[in-house]
Amino acid sequence: MVEQSAHDKYEFKKKLEELRNKKGRGTELISLYLPPDKPISEVTSQLKDEYGQASNIKSKVTRTNVQGAIDSLVSRLKYLEEVPENGIVFFTGAVDVGANKTNMETTVIEPPEQLVTYRYHCDSSFFLEPLEDMLKESKTYGLVVLDRREATIGLLVGKRIETHRHLTSTVPGKQKKGGQSADRFEQLRLIAIHDFNKRIGEAASDVFLNVDQENFEGVLIGGPSPTKEEFKEGEFLHHEIQKKILGMFDVSYTDESGLSELVNAATDKLADIDLMKEKKLMQQFFNELIAESGKAAYGEETVRKNLEIGAVNTLLISEDMKSERDIIRCSSCGYETSFTRKPSGQVTDYGTCPKCGGSFEFVDSIDIVEDLSTMADQTGAKVEFISTEFEEGSQLLNAFGGIVAILRYNTGI
Repeated sequence: MVEQSAHDKYEFKKKLEELRNKKGRGTELISLYLPPDKPISEVTSQLKDEYGQASNIKSKVTRTNVQGAIDSLVSRLKYLEEVPENGIVFFTGAVDVGANKTNMETTVIEPPEQLVTYRYHCDSSFFLEPLEDMLKESKTYGLVVLDRREATIGLLVGKRIETHRHLTSTVPGKQKKGGQSADRFEQLRLIAIHDFNKRIGEAASDVFLNVDQENFEGVLIGGPSPTKEEFKEGEFLHHEIQKKILGMFDVSYTDESGLSELVNAATDKLADIDLMKEKKLMQQFFNELIAESGKAAYGEETVRKNLEIGAVNTLLISEDMKSERDIIRCSSCGYETSFTRKPSGQVTDYGTCPKCGGSFEFVDSIDIVEDLSTMADQTGAKVEFISTEFEEGSQLLNAFGGIVAILRYNTGI
């Protein structure tokens, strides 16, 4: 299976978001999943049966819309010579467009991974779960940070760090209380340490054993020395989990923030996952920015100008970036320009033409990500999409507007 490019993943995610927002008035939206080994003739036969059963729907409008959607599917299947390698999905139905109106729409998707199950689904919304699962990162890592005072247990699921358990200990400090012999005090302290490690092991094993073991890559342990080494050597984890320890790392914190510190410390062990690749790209940008090398550009207009002259080496775009570029033209002299707006920011007054004072009229609208990606492709720049699931990715969206670039050279722009 060919791995999806970053842009293909973005387009796939965007398409699912559009489908998620489409609603029908009744059970009028049909989702049809065809795996590659499903004979088209069988599907056509079932759709004809569904058409007959739809005649029993009491509402005339719903009945008409469902049968219309089935007719559309049958017509499309006539022109499908064979099901693609990964299967194919049809989304068809009367979508509510407001003002008491519906519009018959069809979206066809070839999934990035192979479909394994045939499915016909009719509801007031499209059935997207099998495709949404393909967007989820399957690799999962167990995280444990601990010292003598506390421990935190979590999971790294794709690009997201989840905190699951936090434990505190009753281990006394090294300073013994009055009236106790040093040997007696130390013995009690060792018992308390053992009991705390046992609690940590039981809690961690409980969390990690509930993860799909096919996707569970291993366990990372963080903390000061010799605490983390004692925990590993004491084999306090379930024997199946114990075998999956990938490494131990020095971390300063053992609360929730310690989990992030542990992930950063384990860069080499996690080098192949998307999170680390994205962190590395963001760190490159920050390094250029801090060094004031002139090779870090941010803000849409600055990045756009650098793309126009072919100076961008890598374009970094937030996965949650949602803006559109409106193209407008003067109705008098034909002067054309464009500007960026949020999808929800509808514009009714475009102002007047700076050339002749005439009024502007709307020409077209383009997704800004598509626009900038096209410019990058034309100049050989790499395009990378960055998740907001981690701190640097969140900074990209919130502090830099979702668009930055690492330049080939200092342009002075």
